[in-house]
Amino acid sequence: MKNKKLRRFLLPMGCAALLICLSVGMTLAYLTSTDVVTNTFTVGRVDITLDEAKVDAYGTVDTTAARVTGNAYKLVPGHTYAKDPVVHVTEGSEPCYLFVKVENGIEDIEVTGSTMAEQMATNGWTLVTGTENVYAYNTTVNALDATAPVDVAVFTSFTLAEDAAVGEYTNAQVVITAYAIQADGFDGMTADEIWAAAAFE
Repeated sequence: MKNKKLRRFLLPMGCAALLICLSVGMTLAYLTSTDVVTNTFTVGRVDITLDEAKVDAYGTVDTTAARVTGNAYKLVPGHTYAKDPVVHVTEGSEPCYLFVKVENGIEDIEVTGSTMAEQMATNGWTLVTGTENVYAYNTTVNALDATAPVDVAVFTSFTLAEDAAVGEYTNAQVVITAYAIQADGFDGMTADEIWAAAAFE
């Protein structure tokens, strides 16, 4: 009698233990795999600088000096002055479109044939339609793939006319401002459209 009671008690206990073992065994039998993708973001940048050779008051280059962001000149009729603004696109910069604004306070006394504007046309700069003094560089500059900074010359010098009334230009200035905008997103657009979309001014 005792054996029957013991069996009745042990049988359910054994079944429960068996079910627990089977459950654990089934869980361990699943095929599993895990993988992780981690995205790291950096920010693209467009980076330019503008400078020119250091010159004395008569436009003679000081070859020992570092490049500068401005010079002072004494105006003499018929004289030619070195002035070579260059836009530098920094290595690692995103591909970009370049523009320059040239506020030329002495354009009326420059010698025709070698004016700043004429030199710019030779160097690949074109006037943006609807502006008087904003020029677009006619290629996309891709500094990202460069092994060194990309340098784009604006012009190299200016010459005053023989009869230039220089006394009227005592406080005249030539101010050059360089602009860059990413090339991505402007496919198929003209320089005029890009300038307008950039809304630099």
